[in-house]
Amino acid sequence: MTFEDLNLNKPLLNALNDLGYTTPTTIQKNAFSVIMSGQDVCGIAQTGTGKTFAYLLPSLRQYQFSKEKNPQLLIIVPTRELVAQVVESVQQLSKYINLQVVGVYGGVNIKQQVAELANGADILVGTPGRLIDLLAMNVIKTKSIRKLVIDEVDEMLNLGFRPQLVNILDLLPQKRQNLLFSATLTDEVEQIIKDFFNQPIRIEAAPAGTPLDNISQIAYQLPNFYTKVNLLETLLAKPAETSKVLVFVATKQLADQLFDELEMEFASQLGVIHSNKSQNNRFDTINNFQNGTYRILIATDIVARGLDISEVSHVINFDMPEVPENYIHRIGRTGRQDKKGIAISFFTDKDAEIRQAIEALMNYQIPVSALPEQLEISDELIEDEMPKVFMKEPALKRPKKEEVGPAFHEKSEKNKKVNVRRDYEAEKKRKYGKSYEKRSRN
Repeated sequence: MTFEDLNLNKPLLNALNDLGYTTPTTIQKNAFSVIMSGQDVCGIAQTGTGKTFAYLLPSLRQYQFSKEKNPQLLIIVPTRELVAQVVESVQQLSKYINLQVVGVYGGVNIKQQVAELANGADILVGTPGRLIDLLAMNVIKTKSIRKLVIDEVDEMLNLGFRPQLVNILDLLPQKRQNLLFSATLTDEVEQIIKDFFNQPIRIEAAPAGTPLDNISQIAYQLPNFYTKVNLLETLLAKPAETSKVLVFVATKQLADQLFDELEMEFASQLGVIHSNKSQNNRFDTINNFQNGTYRILIATDIVARGLDISEVSHVINFDMPEVPENYIHRIGRTGRQDKKGIAISFFTDKDAEIRQAIEALMNYQIPVSALPEQLEISDELIEDEMPKVFMKEPALKRPKKEEVGPAFHEKSEKNKKVNVRRDYEAEKKRKYGKSYEKRSRN
């Protein structure tokens, strides 16, 4: 099947042709007719399968021009980066359609976004927190919204946005179509569907936790941080093979630490992104990685989901994620749109349990490769790897109740205060030999 076989109009087909897309993915093909029917949809598909176009294509096909400035389509996503990506996707697909799309998110001046919305928005894309702010200011009018999309809803709930999401859903018109797309389906997601959706049709392109078939997975067993650095440098030393590498680490501090270790050798090719970076820095870093200015991007799980970064040749798990599903999201940054990709994971002894959980989720055992012969095994440990010494505190012997004295002590003689009424007249008479009278001024 090609996009020509779907019920798409000429403007959308021309836009897809400009982008070089001819064949819909499984989720795009399966979701199109159901969304066009007007039914609520719950779409479950592994990352990298084109979920964004799966809801945008039918939504744009059904878009009707309106003179009103209020949005017809509301798309809620968990992160600022995903807002920017969805807005870009709408702009690409609506190249030959007259519509206005606006993206809103926190971390920037709200006044500029208020001004954009005042000019009108047919499609509104936003994060839950900023949408609530704008709704409270009465800047967003919900009366014209006919279609709601919640993208990466499980990540939204993981980030603690459930109260905001529920508040937004309560403020929308009752008569609307609800579309939910995610890579995993949790109990919390099921509850949202039960409370706010109207008998949704479930579309499952692949079971949750299924890795893409075109991603080759490799594991290395390593003892510590600095040995991981040595292996990473060895792998990155072959730029022809590692043309675009996304390196995942556990924390913001480790991201900066790894950047410092690699900066001398790969300075002009290296970027780092995490939540402590400014919004402009994060956008610039992703753009530099996307356009090839950076060959290597060190990142926390902030870019593990939703973002469509093309042509990633390798995903390297420098640290393993704490949640097994995040492993699936991470490696899904490569091998996208039917292209081949490679996922490499660095395991240490402490990762044994998470490795078992990941392999159980995938029903697949990640093959372990032998370490390169020239690899230097480091004995140096970072602070987090150093053995912790716990000193047993001696138990204090509590005095018996009868031995406990009063909660105060007697004052010394010189500190004992005695209140005495003083006769100032008698004191002055003794001192001056006569009574002292205060003279008044004439």
